[in-house]
Amino acid sequence: MAENTEIEAKILLPQEIFQKLCSDFTVKESFNQENYYFDTNNRLLKKSRISCRIRIFSDRAEQTLKVPHQNPLQNKFHEAIEINDKLSLKEAQDYVQNGLNNQHITFKYSAGKYLNQHFDHNLQLDLQTYSKTHRILANGPENCELTFDDSTYPDGYEDFELEIENTNPQTISVVLDKLKKKYGFTQTKSNTNRAKIARAYIHRVKIG
Repeated sequence: MAENTEIEAKILLPQEIFQKLCSDFTVKESFNQENYYFDTNNRLLKKSRISCRIRIFSDRAEQTLKVPHQNPLQNKFHEAIEINDKLSLKEAQDYVQNGLNNQHITFKYSAGKYLNQHFDHNLQLDLQTYSKTHRILANGPENCELTFDDSTYPDGYEDFELEIENTNPQTISVVLDKLKKKYGFTQTKSNTNRAKIARAYIHRVKIG
């Protein structure tokens, strides 16, 4: 189990600017991931500003709760507490398959413990939607890692996102300003800090 504070800027970009960024910075890693999102059918977790996700990679998997930070360090960027548990591929695939078969899911480990402490014991969740992402991690300005996500959703919609995550909000601001000036993109309410789970709900289709 790992618990950490996540501070990040998230900006949706036009494809041509996204591709220019991907080609201009040194790639550290490049891989595919599948993101499956769970909640009750009456959106109990969303009402509590909690997101629940299983993420599957080629050789490993994890489950994550993102919960509100009670004492945030800043208010400019997205900030949350992440509770992560490693899963075996079989565990994660079984969770997802059960969800696709319209079976309720009860989470275990530290994520399950948190849910039990804050909601009814053995809270049963349903698979609501998903996204599939090709992710590139790159070395950015100020020795700050950049994340480039090319994501598709159940209805076939595709979007392109830049994420800048750092423990120092000032570093995020400096890097973001440099990139905006060099690549000519702007931030608006519609393209900034829009979580993948929210976009996956917009573009979901009936599961099962």
